Amino acid sequence: MECACDKVCSDCKRKIRPESEMRDMVNRLNRIEGQVRGIRGMVEKSAYCVDILTQVSAVQAALNAFSKALLSEHIKTCVVDDIRAGRDEVVDELLATLQKMMK
Repeated sequence: MECACDKVCSDCKRKIRPESEMRDMVNRLNRIEGQVRGIRGMVEKSAYCVDILTQVSAVQAALNAFSKALLSEHIKTCVVDDIRAGRDEVVDELLATLQKMMK
């Protein structure tokens, strides 16, 4: 069943993002994907371990920055909208998500 909502829907757990937000997220992910491919290339070319680890660290930092931006947007939109609509269970979902992220 396709959801008919136009923004946020707690029943189907989908969000329609503005084009600029979507473009920014995809661009960030494309850069990260390129970094991961670069690491694979380094492994295939028998690069020095420390050089590979340095690049892995850069990918982890990029993923962390992506997660922070996504989490911030989620709180500002989805969480706030759900609370305003009386769906306070979103707070428990947010806390569970934060616990997973902080492992």
